[in-house]
Amino acid sequence: MTLNNGVAMPRLGLGVWNAEDGDEVEKAVQTAIEAGYRLIDTAAIYKNEAGVGSGIRASGVPREELFVTTKLWNSDQGAKNVQSAFDESLEKLGLDYVDLYLIHWPMPEVGKIVETWREFEKLLADGKTRAIGVSNFRIEDLEELKKTFSNYPCC
Repeated sequence: MTLNNGVAMPRLGLGVWNAEDGDEVEKAVQTAIEAGYRLIDTAAIYKNEAGVGSGIRASGVPREELFVTTKLWNSDQGAKNVQSAFDESLEKLGLDYVDLYLIHWPMPEVGKIVETWREFEKLLADGKTRAIGVSNFRIEDLEELKKTFSNYPCC
């Protein structure tokens, strides 16, 4: 499928929620890639990004042939935290970039959706991620972004 910014993303991928870091997730990632999967989905809160990165490297498949997604955790929302949280995810994954970076949950009660999205746009502009988006957002959360940004997640 093609994302709003023209980046192609595989429709089928491996999600590693609940996979234990280390051998379990490494083997799952390797096996999925050997079976033809090219999208791997993880998140900071899963605490298995290091194992995902090891599995990717062990697969022998060139990085540019894979689509790696990770997600910003709730406590890292806000202008002061996004960059360091993203850098930590990259370091754990052992990658130079991710293909898709998502806000994991909207957390409207903390009121940081707009400033978090602004930081996401910077990551995109700097080439640290090929695409940005959201996860678990409701229509009203998307509307909040639409009020402020011309580049916002939609349909």
